[in-house]
Amino acid sequence: MLQEQDIIEVLKPIQDPDVKKSIVEIGGVREINIKDDGSVSLKIALAQTGTGGQMKVQQDIVAVVKEAGAESVGLRFEQLSQEEMDQHIDPGQQKEDAGLLDENNDVNFIAVASGKGGVGKSTVSVNLAVALAREGKNVGIIDADIYGFSVPDMMGIETRPTVKGDKIYPVERYGVKVISMGFFVEDNAPVIWRGPMLGKMLTNFFKEVEWGDLDYLILDLPPGTGDVALDVHSMLPESDEIIVTTPHATAAFVAARAGAMAIKSNHRVLGVIENMAYYESQSGEKEYVFGQGGGERLSEELKTELLGQVPLGQPTIDDDDFAPSVYEREHPIGKIYENIASRVIEQKEQRIKSPFE
Repeated sequence: MLQEQDIIEVLKPIQDPDVKKSIVEIGGVREINIKDDGSVSLKIALAQTGTGGQMKVQQDIVAVVKEAGAESVGLRFEQLSQEEMDQHIDPGQQKEDAGLLDENNDVNFIAVASGKGGVGKSTVSVNLAVALAREGKNVGIIDADIYGFSVPDMMGIETRPTVKGDKIYPVERYGVKVISMGFFVEDNAPVIWRGPMLGKMLTNFFKEVEWGDLDYLILDLPPGTGDVALDVHSMLPESDEIIVTTPHATAAFVAARAGAMAIKSNHRVLGVIENMAYYESQSGEKEYVFGQGGGERLSEELKTELLGQVPLGQPTIDDDDFAPSVYEREHPIGKIYENIASRVIEQKEQRIKSPFE
């Protein structure tokens, strides 16, 4: 059976990419847990997290620990303390790169938010991104729901981003470039970081990822108005926001908080999407399972438009091209998302023509 010292030995050659020293030497191996079933979980501290360097370290750790005999490897990362940073890293090594956060960047940020979980916010994010790509736009999506990341699974993504130099190259599917916290954990390990660490992770998603030229970057925010949503609102130079709700009055009431947050941070509320609006039977009859009117009331309260009402439904499952949450263009719900994407594009073009309105 593997022992803790065995793990330490195989980790010694692995260097922190910023400190240029062994993660063992700098005290970066915080925890080692070895279970009877052969699984190993580690907590590792690095000078910078959420970077291409972390992803390379992550891949190297998994490889050497499995080669040493582990059945599976779970990883959690944290950042070195300021004292450790001062001790080990030359300030001249640290670089600042605004990346997509540069105010001169032409990318259109669209944050998809909700007041509560379970309203289908991530499904909306994924299908809006795919629909925009089908309209010929260059689209990326950041799975900013750090604790509840789901975008890779929804899109049927089984590969990970590649790392070249100090840049991460996102995975692309359905014409959409994807980055997610899910790529930075092993074996579905839980994310238990605190707010400041999460904010830094998101910043690095903007700085360290080689997005190329984007027309739209969709951000799938966590539900509510917590730390991550606050960080996104504060770090973006400007952003549009789409609020997702269900028809239920309570869901719409809670979603209004997310809309109010966008308005207070001088971000535009692009519109409201009412998800799970109804169920349509084979006979064409609509059943309003969760009530009616939530989307309309919310759009009126936020003084914005109702971009679309998406019914309950399931995409057509293709076992050879598996993506459990992506609707085909020809699917009735896929056509609804196509209409929403067209309206989003139309709004942007109107704003370009009339920038002072």
